[in-house]
Amino acid sequence: MPFKTTEEALRAWVEGWAVSRGAAQPAPKPWGFAVEVGLPREVARHVVTAADEPTVRKLAENTAACGIPLKVCVPAQTLKAWLPPGWVLLAGDAVLMAARLDAVDAPPRLPDGYRLHHWDRAGVTRAVVRAADGSFAARGQIAVTGPTAVVDQVETHPAHQRRGLGRVVMGTLAEAATRQGARAAVLGATEEGRTLYEAVGWQVVAPLSAAAREAGDFRSRPGPAR
Repeated sequence: MPFKTTEEALRAWVEGWAVSRGAAQPAPKPWGFAVEVGLPREVARHVVTAADEPTVRKLAENTAACGIPLKVCVPAQTLKAWLPPGWVLLAGDAVLMAARLDAVDAPPRLPDGYRLHHWDRAGVTRAVVRAADGSFAARGQIAVTGPTAVVDQVETHPAHQRRGLGRVVMGTLAEAATRQGARAAVLGATEEGRTLYEAVGWQVVAPLSAAAREAGDFRSRPGPAR
């Protein structure tokens, strides 16, 4: 495992995620990190490294606004039991995962009829696979922050799944981060995404759950890499 502790991996994830999404520099707090995101549905997020019930409950009770989710390295049902009334889980069980980049599988050959495009901008490498007609097939991105990197926004269109496109994207991103000096990487994944990542060399570090103050129109659609 490239990280000695869960807190170390979580810190790397928060730093890289903020770069990947163009969010503000994470602000250290006694309980973890606060990140200004600046979106209507996610104004900010609180990432809790001190994962115990009193800390989570106090933070939730002091968070009055919707659109400020909590991210905590505990199972979803544990987080649910810690939350005060008015809070809901945003997704099911997810996990924090890590890998040594030299242990991640190299990208396989792209299937016939697909084209891979990748580019670097503002510290983030993006990879997109397009189908023969030019339509979207798969994508992902990686942000490098010194010796570590964060994989983010990985998805494959349902019409193009089970063709190895996710492996192509993951291998391409790992190679790009390695060229930029990163040695280890971390990501947040749903159970669906976990299957792909484990197959290409990633390991589970800890559970990763999310919740937010309840509102009629605030829900997060879970994706393979969060």
